[in-house]
Amino acid sequence: MRIVCFALDIVFYAVILWVILSWVVSFGRLSWGHPVRKLYDFLAKMIDPVLRPIRSVLPPVRIGGGGLDLSPLVLMFGLIIVRGLVC
Repeated sequence: MRIVCFALDIVFYAVILWVILSWVVSFGRLSWGHPVRKLYDFLAKMIDPVLRPIRSVLPPVRIGGGGLDLSPLVLMFGLIIVRGLVC
């Protein structure tokens, strides 16, 4: 049971790190070989398959000319709920 709780914590913090790095990558204009970009791409490969079903149900919220993706927030709330039930 402790392993499941630990895995849920790891996924939770990975989502937070991925969200922060998405801002750094998009505003920092990092090259493809930059270590931060590589970490972002690695986390994106892990997290995007989990976020796809959420994104299909919850479209981005339109703000001005862009959209705000709330799917990571929904995933984090879901992880908190699952962790509360399991752990």
